[in-house]
Amino acid sequence: MQTPARFDYERATSVAGAIAALKEHEDSRIVAGGHSLIPMMKLRLAQPSRLIDINDLTELQYIREEGDEIAIGALTRHVDLLESELLWSRFPAFRDAENVIADPVVRNRGTIGGSLCQADAAEDLSAVASALKGVVTIVGADGARTVPMGEFHLGPWMTAVGEGELVTEVRFKVRPGAGSAHEKVERRAGDWAIAAASAAVWLDGNRIADAGIALSAVGMTTVDVTRAEELLRGEVPSDTLFEQAGRVASEDCSPIPDSRGPVDYKRHLAGVLTKRALRTAAARALKQEA
Repeated sequence: MQTPARFDYERATSVAGAIAALKEHEDSRIVAGGHSLIPMMKLRLAQPSRLIDINDLTELQYIREEGDEIAIGALTRHVDLLESELLWSRFPAFRDAENVIADPVVRNRGTIGGSLCQADAAEDLSAVASALKGVVTIVGADGARTVPMGEFHLGPWMTAVGEGELVTEVRFKVRPGAGSAHEKVERRAGDWAIAAASAAVWLDGNRIADAGIALSAVGMTTVDVTRAEELLRGEVPSDTLFEQAGRVASEDCSPIPDSRGPVDYKRHLAGVLTKRALRTAAARALKQEA
């Protein structure tokens, strides 16, 4: 049986305490659900000197509407995202994604903060948060700062979170005429994606005022398909338009061949799933407008 390298353990009782512990102990890591970190530790791909458990920080577990934004605390569990009627009404892509993430055991323990900070290219919530133009709040000893999702992932398993810092929240603007969706192809239920696409559109009348498209599992990080987003802006939603956006998404991703499929297959999936997600997102946006 594979076992992690030796490490110390500390249970934080406050955000300030967790940040102080991170600053005091080099190579320490935050743990909440642990479904990504612990397997990496068993494989010795991650060897933190200390785990700082934040499960007692219930002040970071919430989904609430504040003015023109939806705020989600970093410790919010997958099951809470799945069952939230507020998110379903505002950003249905979250429920689409949560329905195909892992299994009930993982969904009951895993958190949105852990998912985003793992920076796994095949992770569903990273694509959802990117397509919806989320903004991450990062807190450290010097205070809080915000980072757009488009700048949050720096590379495989690398984020903008610095030493001694902690993600506390991610926020999403609530705008009129909004619709979103997430589409995924997997080998078996709950598996990592072979390819996945998240899409969001914001309508102004019968035209697309803004759009967001992000792909999972077809690059070294979550792929923001900005060229396809630009193609959509100002246009009337149509299958022809979404087909064009799908072709751009297929061209602009960078799949790696592996046991889940060759490059050409993954590129094809990226295009098809982008079109499907855009079609559903636009239909939901039109329903909101009506």
